[in-house]
Amino acid sequence: MTYDLFIGDRLFSSWSLRGWLLLKKFGLPHNTHLVGLYSGTMAQDLAPLAPARLVPVLRTPQGDVVGETMAIVETLAERHPDAGHWPTEESARILARWMCAEMASGFSALRSTCPMQLQMCHVGYEPAPDVLADLDRIENLWNLARTRHGKSGPWLFGAYTAADAFFAPVAARIIGYGLPISEDARTYCMQTIGDPAFVAWRKQALEISYDPFPYPQDVPNTPWPAS
Repeated sequence: MTYDLFIGDRLFSSWSLRGWLLLKKFGLPHNTHLVGLYSGTMAQDLAPLAPARLVPVLRTPQGDVVGETMAIVETLAERHPDAGHWPTEESARILARWMCAEMASGFSALRSTCPMQLQMCHVGYEPAPDVLADLDRIENLWNLARTRHGKSGPWLFGAYTAADAFFAPVAARIIGYGLPISEDARTYCMQTIGDPAFVAWRKQALEISYDPFPYPQDVPNTPWPAS
């Protein structure tokens, strides 16, 4: 039972990273296919997967096509109830779903102003007030999950869940732009980008070079933290 996952460029596609982690971190067999997000062939590449128009796109072993990451995680959790996408305890599961849904629809300032890029870290980047407001909300959610449900392990709900997959690109943005957060939140971000699955994703991402780089910033850069 092998899934097919269609993704955009690993270096930049935050939603593709989320979709891939929902398979990789939960031990679900899959093949990954790269769609031409930056080369301009995405519409052509996704045409056989109608009505998909954005990445990631999941194709089940039976041939059903699933778009939108919230739909993907619910499909996988329904098909693999023992994989662990959602916490087992009901109130934790409710909060985890809420956090993933808010991530999917919110934090527009952070997502638009600080697009994910995994190549380097920016130095001296000054976030706007609406980005700081997004960061404050994210920290509140992380603290709530950790305080209520995450004391049994290192992740938001103790064990790794879909919530950690959904917030992985946020951790990458925080580290990549040097955004101001608490030490506890920074520790969680470093744990996220140091996780073997994330490291493997980034290693593959760096196999492709971009000239010009899609997201220039007028600030100095430093190397990405060593794993």
